[in-house]
Amino acid sequence: MPASGNGQGKDETQAGNSPTPIPESTIYAYNLDETKVPGGIKVRWKIRVVDGPAAGRWDARQAEAILEALRWTARHQRQLRAAQTPPAP
Repeated sequence: MPASGNGQGKDETQAGNSPTPIPESTIYAYNLDETKVPGGIKVRWKIRVVDGPAAGRWDARQAEAILEALRWTARHQRQLRAAQTPPAP
């Protein structure tokens, strides 16, 4: 005899809460509110949904882009700090 509430009807209940499948190669784009741009830079996120071998290639491409951004930031730290520091009176 199963314990009360132990998974009974769980599949039926959760099926209604499951998100609909996302079609392959879907692209979602989000733009940051223009009134909240950091330092006048427009910010946009673009999210591409892929699976299988293509997902591995996109992961590698994204990792390389992140590493490149981190390297650039490390090389330009002094300039970035100077841009953020208000001038002395």
